[in-house]
Amino acid sequence: MEAAAEPGSLAGVPHVILVLSGKGGVGKSTISTELALALRHAGKKVGILDVDLCGPSVPRMLGAQGRAVHQCAAGWVPVFLDQEQTLALMSVGFLLERPDEAVVWRGPKKSALIKQFVSDVAWGPLDYLVVDTPPGTSDEHTAALEALRPYSPLDALVVTTPQAVSVGDVRRELTFCRKAGLRVVGLVENMSGFVCPHCAECTSVFSRGGGEELARLAGVPFLGSVPLDPELTRRLDEGRDFISEFPGSPAFPALRAIVQKLLSRPS
Repeated sequence: MEAAAEPGSLAGVPHVILVLSGKGGVGKSTISTELALALRHAGKKVGILDVDLCGPSVPRMLGAQGRAVHQCAAGWVPVFLDQEQTLALMSVGFLLERPDEAVVWRGPKKSALIKQFVSDVAWGPLDYLVVDTPPGTSDEHTAALEALRPYSPLDALVVTTPQAVSVGDVRRELTFCRKAGLRVVGLVENMSGFVCPHCAECTSVFSRGGGEELARLAGVPFLGSVPLDPELTRRLDEGRDFISEFPGSPAFPALRAIVQKLLSRPS
């Protein structure tokens, strides 16, 4: 009989997905939050580890600003976002005295906190851990990889937008994934068109198809395109679960299809 994993350990988590982007402003934290919510609505227990230390936006998107983390025998208790404890969040945002406080830390201090987030958080049983990372490749990425590698095969979900400059940055991110030994589960093109709030027509504000073409050239799965929906953005700004409240959004079927592809992948 296998020994049970320690309460604060991630040893029992079968799926760890790092959400990466080559540059800022592509909606990586938004995709991380939407992905976690969609997985939860698919019946999975999900944890979100926010290691974007200088821009911890996930607490606001999940309506958890101002919540506090507490200590238990196994370490920190994450913030549970529902009564059934099927969605848990850990973020540096919970450790700041004020929401507008800046994290001005050198690399070693950032790395130490990330390692503590991985080893000293009592996540409990999880099906998925979604890790929201900063843009690019930095000390935070290296620290997260070093801390997470002993626990589970690590997957990467890469986010881009349709513009050529974003696609170019994502090429470098894919190179980082290969060098780091990350398995790329797929590429998501975010902000793939703007949905008019009046007529629901989707207009390609940027160029289109760049993400799908890059996925083809790089030999990684293309998971789908998520349109920019103002209603979805507003609900996330308000910290509300858009999947349960706004299933008519054009982004909803796109996110559901992405999650179904992830769920159907062999382990």
